[in-house]
Amino acid sequence: MYKIFFRLVFKRLDPEQAHHQAFRWIRLAARVPVLRTFLAAALAPRHKELRTEALGLRMHSPFGLAAGFDKNAVGIDGMAMLGFDHVEIGTVTGEPQPGNPKQRLFRLVKDRALINRMGFNNDGSLRVAARLASRTPVFKPVVGVNIGKTKVVPEEEAVADYVKSAERLAPYADYLVVNVSSPNTPGLRNLQATEALRPLLSAVREAADRTVSARRVPLLVKIAPDLADEDVDAVADLAAELGLDGIIATNTTIARDGLGLKSDPSLVKETGGLSGAPLKERSLEVLRRLYARVGDRITLVGVGGIENAEDAWQRILAGATLVQGYSAFIYEGPFYARGLHKGLAARLATSPYATLADAVGADVRKTA
Repeated sequence: MYKIFFRLVFKRLDPEQAHHQAFRWIRLAARVPVLRTFLAAALAPRHKELRTEALGLRMHSPFGLAAGFDKNAVGIDGMAMLGFDHVEIGTVTGEPQPGNPKQRLFRLVKDRALINRMGFNNDGSLRVAARLASRTPVFKPVVGVNIGKTKVVPEEEAVADYVKSAERLAPYADYLVVNVSSPNTPGLRNLQATEALRPLLSAVREAADRTVSARRVPLLVKIAPDLADEDVDAVADLAAELGLDGIIATNTTIARDGLGLKSDPSLVKETGGLSGAPLKERSLEVLRRLYARVGDRITLVGVGGIENAEDAWQRILAGATLVQGYSAFIYEGPFYARGLHKGLAARLATSPYATLADAVGADVRKTA
């Protein structure tokens, strides 16, 4: 049913317009008590065997919504209603910004992919913090907060910009993510170099600890799939050295060649980050490499091309304790999480592993 609706309605709309319209309907449904209860029962049934502990947090399953869908923390309940057991909001920057000029979002339907050059359009950390502070949750998913650099802030002032966001948002975050891997903010990816990343992560860690003394706010970093293997190793070693809580692998890619893209060449040539199915193989490679390097010392989050339960299962076997989706949700619709949970539970039941935790990294350990 959704695929017909997508073809007849959403496909005809500008992708960004379609996103806003769909998100509006989701938020409206989540405000109607009887309707949201019915939808949650239909779309987010619980599977007790999928219960997950990660980052010191308990979740109904390992599957959540990647950053980018709910940039301003306006629809957390709606996304939980659809079955996402953790919702990562953002990316949020120190100051409000409109993002890049439109059109800035493109569908590669034949490739089940998206290209975006949104440019961190968001309300800014002050307004988003106020929104989180005033939130009265109906559902209680784990809420991650993804922070990035304000575009107009020079690279040499980036640390202070991240610290400002961390101080404002850490009190309302179940975990914090430092995003240094979006291709759509000039100079941002330079911060992935360990000599720049070390002082940045240390400063954000100190800011979170200073602002929230009653608990430790887990801190993660999100990296690009375009890093060379030796740079992936360097980030893994740095994360272990600093006692980082997690690494998210991976963000979107600037690569086009070698991905076998089938969509209109004029779309493929659009600048920005490519997400979705074509990212699957490289994201899995990066995840395996990270797990081989850090093992169970650091929580790994697998994201990029997770279309179904098999993709999620492969990420878990490769070392991911948590997995996230976004692009596939656009193509699969509201039953995306339900189907993934059902399939994941079935795979665990027929596997040699008693729990999901036992399965994490199993394929990598076999080859070690």
